[in-house]
Amino acid sequence: MAIRLFRRKGEGERKIKTPEGMWIKCNACLETIYKPEVERNLNVCTKCNHHFRIPALERIRTVVDEGTFQEFGADLESVDMLVFTDTKKYTDRLKEAKKKTSRKEAVITGNARINGIDIVLGVLDFEFLGGSMGCVVGEKVAVAAEQALELRRPLIIFSASGGARMQEGTLSLMQMAKTSAALARLSDARLPYISVMTDPTTGGVAASFAMLGDIIISEPGALIGFAGPRVIEQTIKQKLPEGFQRAEFLLEHGMVDMILERTKLKPTLTQILRFLESPAGK
Repeated sequence: MAIRLFRRKGEGERKIKTPEGMWIKCNACLETIYKPEVERNLNVCTKCNHHFRIPALERIRTVVDEGTFQEFGADLESVDMLVFTDTKKYTDRLKEAKKKTSRKEAVITGNARINGIDIVLGVLDFEFLGGSMGCVVGEKVAVAAEQALELRRPLIIFSASGGARMQEGTLSLMQMAKTSAALARLSDARLPYISVMTDPTTGGVAASFAMLGDIIISEPGALIGFAGPRVIEQTIKQKLPEGFQRAEFLLEHGMVDMILERTKLKPTLTQILRFLESPAGK
């Protein structure tokens, strides 16, 4: 809805319209903020520092050097092996997700550079079926690890997921072991893996590759955990501590190494990668 202001002019009133979509409301501080200003701030609220969720392609643009991202595995897509139907057919959900995101799956993988440093990158997209991990997501993450191993490059994965994809049943749960095994081979070769967890990182993704980083980074306020807070409370019949499963709680309890604002992420990743390249880092 456009915002309308009224200004007195003589005996009448003149309506002034602002363009549609120029203002957004922050769902953390509830302030109405100027959308272009938020976009210039990498989609972080200029009032309270709340980090809005962003699509995978936008994430890539904020982190890697312009023009260096070369995607691989873009043609891989899920199939309905179980002929699964809940309130909708799985095939229909996949069609809707593809139309919404113009992507074939919930993760984008490729080679890129960060301030001139060669890396292999994976970015989960929460807009595609909640960033859920099915067979193709697991395969692409594993291939990214194998690519990093072959090219002798660091691997960086940005997670944003509701967990394993229930429409693929046990096949989706198998991806937890598959991705973990691929990362173990990377570790054996002494190649670094940096995991960056964004809001939310939960379920099978949190219980596998997202928590296996040599360095684990989170964005402020990100929800991180296996089961959701409401599920845990209903199970144990107890109220959880304030801020439980938020990034700050996990940092305090040693589950993540650092919390970085989005504007500081690229320079900090550069520092880490340069250190890991140096003799001291090896």
